[in-house]
Amino acid sequence: MELTFYGHSCFAVEIKGKKIVFDPFVTYNELAKSIDVNTLEADYIFMSHGHEDHIADLVPLAKRTQATVVAVPEVLGWAKKQGVEKGHPMNTGGKWNFDFGTVKCVVATHSSSNPDGSYGGNPVGYVFTTEEGNFYFSGDTGLTMDMQLIPRWAKLDFAVLPLGDNFTMGAEDAIIAAEFIDCKRIVGIHYDTFGYIKIDQEKTKQQFAQAGLELLLPAIGTTIDL
Repeated sequence: MELTFYGHSCFAVEIKGKKIVFDPFVTYNELAKSIDVNTLEADYIFMSHGHEDHIADLVPLAKRTQATVVAVPEVLGWAKKQGVEKGHPMNTGGKWNFDFGTVKCVVATHSSSNPDGSYGGNPVGYVFTTEEGNFYFSGDTGLTMDMQLIPRWAKLDFAVLPLGDNFTMGAEDAIIAAEFIDCKRIVGIHYDTFGYIKIDQEKTKQQFAQAGLELLLPAIGTTIDL
């Protein structure tokens, strides 16, 4: 499976020919100026929560591509009020068989509000189980004991976890999370975009390596094979 990183927490994978984008925030990310959001294609857009640094490009991307937006009902309801036509509501603990594989919606410990200040429901993560590989996208979250349930649902090939600290897990807790989810290949997100979440990339890679883990920090705009 290939993963393309678009900065902050935005990335895309393609499974069974379906293009899946997560948490689209490109236009307002100073570090992602090389990315033209109008070139992104999507059949599905998965949303972890409603904060602007995850949802800012959702509406124009969904309208242009006619992608199906997958989100908790409160975020999806906000998107539909903005003119998004296609949506699939999910909530914590539920799963659904999509045309590319099965997705389970899981706990994330964070907060959530929509750009207009309305209630954004619970933040979530997603576990993907597909014929082309299994992975966990945690969304914005702190370390939580609930992560220990994930190996019961899927044997992961990789996981996408935040590293920036302050708003989410930092490196130390992400290493524990990798142990909880029984996954040794981690793609880092949610770091360096703002002053609060800047990290020392080389030091962080060393921390993961010392724990017997592989940490991937792809450059913005690059595609990696997982």
